[in-house]
Amino acid sequence: MTVARCKLLVVRLPGLERFPALRRFVRDRAAMFGLALVALALAAATIGPEVAPYDPAALHVDALLVGPGSRFWLGTDELGRDLLSRVLLGARVSLSIAVGVVSLAGLAGISFGLVAGYFGGRLDAVLMRCMDAIFAFPAVLLALALVSVLGASTRNLVIAITLVYVPVFARLVRGLTQQLRSELYVEAARALGASDARIVVAHILPNISAPIIVQATVILAYAILVEAAMSFLGLGVQPPTPTWGGMLAAGKGFLEQSPWVAIVPGLAIMLTVLGFNLLGDGVSDLLDPRLSQEVGGR
Repeated sequence: MTVARCKLLVVRLPGLERFPALRRFVRDRAAMFGLALVALALAAATIGPEVAPYDPAALHVDALLVGPGSRFWLGTDELGRDLLSRVLLGARVSLSIAVGVVSLAGLAGISFGLVAGYFGGRLDAVLMRCMDAIFAFPAVLLALALVSVLGASTRNLVIAITLVYVPVFARLVRGLTQQLRSELYVEAARALGASDARIVVAHILPNISAPIIVQATVILAYAILVEAAMSFLGLGVQPPTPTWGGMLAAGKGFLEQSPWVAIVPGLAIMLTVLGFNLLGDGVSDLLDPRLSQEVGGR
């Protein structure tokens, strides 16, 4: 069965015609490719370490820098450790850190953005100037400075990257909240005696959730890159826990004689980040009401 025929069968699933936005998402080849890459990364992080052929820390002294083959599918590193097993465990480490960063940064940033955008005034000015001060620093440079001060550990790495991306959520949510706080349904809720907390939680937050979801998808990719960069510099997750950035740093010295040691983790980073970016673009189109209206009117 050809790819085109498989795609046609998916589009003709019963009931899919009633959801034009979902149908458009399924027809978006880039989005579906991104979804496949993300699903593969999630599967590797979830069940990969359990099905890995070897212990990621096991040393095979008789197989140092062995190329990909039947025994070691992706080859081994300079200590004889199986790269496939290490990449699978590295997927769990990288995605766990990225999800933790997005969760914490989203919680803090959304809270700050809602408060600043809804109440405005001096509180808005103070919060946004703090966000601007953080936002002025390049992400990797700020994370590098924070980890250097706090010390190299997984917890400090999560704290540092979280602080980097709080302003991204805060600025987005503040702008959206400012647009919605003067809408008629918000004014009606206020006239009926609804508290500020209820208005924010029940009326504003649900209506800005789509852009937040898209932003979270994009920041997941950025968080993976920053974590890899920090581990590459030796300030991320510490050995013997394998990370993609740490594996890339270890393999850079063997590019000429054993390039797979660096290529394997590099490809893992590239494909995962690409998957989240493509999926984010697809989700953005899926949740865009203007595109839904255009499709519905055709």
